[in-house]
Amino acid sequence: MLTALVTGGTSGLGAAFARSLARKGFNLILVARNEDRLREVAEQLAGEHGIHVETMAADLADREHVDRVAQRLADPTQPVDLLVNNAGFSVGTPFLTEDFSPHDMGTDVMCRTVALLSGAAGRSMTQRGTGWIVNIASIAGCVTMGEYSAIKAYVTSMTESLAVELHGTGVQATAVLPGWVRTEFHSRAGIAGSSIPNFMWLNADQVADEALADVARGKVLSIPTLRYKAVYATLHHLPRPAVRWISRQVSGARKREQKA
Repeated sequence: MLTALVTGGTSGLGAAFARSLARKGFNLILVARNEDRLREVAEQLAGEHGIHVETMAADLADREHVDRVAQRLADPTQPVDLLVNNAGFSVGTPFLTEDFSPHDMGTDVMCRTVALLSGAAGRSMTQRGTGWIVNIASIAGCVTMGEYSAIKAYVTSMTESLAVELHGTGVQATAVLPGWVRTEFHSRAGIAGSSIPNFMWLNADQVADEALADVARGKVLSIPTLRYKAVYATLHHLPRPAVRWISRQVSGARKREQKA
């Protein structure tokens, strides 16, 4: 039986990936900060699907905790076949703000940690000649809306670079670029999302299922749903001034929504 490790696996899109993998018969290793929530989700998935669920309480902003997760990925006696780097949060702090700590935390959790865990998994998987690394990026990385866009652009580019490095090893790297997904992610960030049309919102389970289907097809970039494939293609063909104009409009609508 195959084993998957999912960071941020107890809520939002991470929980959707955990559910989808459990339905496919994967044993799971769930990584998150809240031990009680980890225990609750683990018991539920194990009971519903008859799989083994291991939990790791870890704060991925803490480098010692990240190293512990990396060691688990590298353990040859308990191989991990699939890694989902999902843990993350919105960084809405402007670049001009004097307190730079939110930017530091964002890049630590969603850039450094993603690269470090991808490397740890990749080294272990290449020794076995098989494995899958799935990094959650975002359509937000195609626009220019602050630190979060920059971080997700990095995740996409890093994953594509990793796929080049892994070519011919039997190990695959995939970046998933979802659009707006209905989870607690936005409410935690104080984003109501009322300015976003209903048809642009996605279901988390649908995103996870489509992304894993793309992984099975060997795709390096997974963009769930036709509507966001169209958005991605449009953004990549528009002149960059037009992309920046769109980014200003969306950012302005978000600011007005937060003030309302």
